[in-house]
Amino acid sequence: MTPARNAADIAVQGQRLAAVTTALAELRARYDVLMNAFKFEEARAVHARIEAAEEEQRELTSKLPAPPDAAPTPYRVAGRRRRR
Repeated sequence: MTPARNAADIAVQGQRLAAVTTALAELRARYDVLMNAFKFEEARAVHARIEAAEEEQRELTSKLPAPPDAAPTPYRVAGRRRRR
């Protein structure tokens, strides 16, 4: 597999992971609304979808390389201002 192909595959998997993460957040919000409305049967169905999305998220995360450690952002301590 060429490096360009590998990079393209990683990009596609990253996009899929982002989509699954977004869908998971929406499903969790829907689950909370259904539970608060005492619609337990519907909430149970949504919970099954949440579990499937979490499994897919775990699989995608395990396939992707770990993100590189970000270097700390340099900062400068402000000096004292002189009075004129």
